Amino acid sequence: MGFERKSDHIDICLNKEVNARHNYWDDVHLVHNALPEVDLNDIDTSITLFGKKLAAPIVISAITGGFDGAEEINRNLAHGASKVGIGLGLGSQRPAIVDDALSRSYGVVKDFDVPLVIANLGAPQFVKQKDHEPFTLGDCKRAMEMVGGDVLAIHLNFLQEIVQPEGDANAKACADAIGRVAKEVPVIAKETGAGISRATALTLMDKGVAGLDVGGLGGTSFAAVEFHRANERKEEVRSRIGATFWDWGIPTPVSVMVADVGLPMIGTGGLRTGLDVARAISLGADAGGLARCVLAAATESPEAVEKELRVIIEELKGAMFLVGASNVQELKDAPVVVTGETADWLNAMEPME
Repeated sequence: MGFERKSDHIDICLNKEVNARHNYWDDVHLVHNALPEVDLNDIDTSITLFGKKLAAPIVISAITGGFDGAEEINRNLAHGASKVGIGLGLGSQRPAIVDDALSRSYGVVKDFDVPLVIANLGAPQFVKQKDHEPFTLGDCKRAMEMVGGDVLAIHLNFLQEIVQPEGDANAKACADAIGRVAKEVPVIAKETGAGISRATALTLMDKGVAGLDVGGLGGTSFAAVEFHRANERKEEVRSRIGATFWDWGIPTPVSVMVADVGLPMIGTGGLRTGLDVARAISLGADAGGLARCVLAAATESPEAVEKELRVIIEELKGAMFLVGASNVQELKDAPVVVTGETADWLNAMEPME
């Protein structure tokens, strides 16, 4: 089974326009406190997430693995995460479960002291598809051992699956399959760009997941990524579908608010700065997930990743200072105003929740 698409995804994300057409974080406004009564130098950004102490409420969201070049990217990301004390999620480990020779491109993270490592497998792989049998609990444990994982993300990427020609589009009994895994290992249910509704969050909580990563609309659109892949291969049908569903999904800030059912939650999707991390936390997330904004640095050097992350953390501290929050819990309680398309979404969804 070929996984050339993994390298395609990185190349496209670096060189093509793949963002959703509106970034909904620009509709979220923290209310300025002209008398913050806080010393910037005393601000505490640390949190505990899934039982692990992080120096800041940030997780590098799943990016890649399983192809030539992925090992260097993951090494650089792990270096940065370890140096600043934040979490790191791996890209889908399906390639390495199928072909153990690819495991080093993921397992390189074990060379670093990353405080929270999130292994990753796809929900479609836990039910029978046209070309493979379901993954087993043994495969889950292999994925976690491969990277020294503390938790396992099971990603929900059905939007992407309907666009890519090699997609696995059978979703029957996925919820039950996730529940079976969650009984044996700690599971984060992770969307990959289309968001999680309240109804889905409640279903996942009922299945026993340990947390959610809402992965909403607003950042990289994998429909857009697959649109570009299809265009390059002159696959007209897939290209059309990718264009049609480019902006499909629940905006990330909306998903953070409606999917808050009491589980630990990472807000991923369109975050670009430490201010966006602060916005996510003010809406109810426990941490912000970042991906594309560190990808370019990860292709450059470990020092570039560390530098980018330190700037993001300083931006977060700046936002905390300007609202008068001395720690992350106080940031959660900071007043926030939601306007524009995000407010329209929330108002329209209220009767549905």
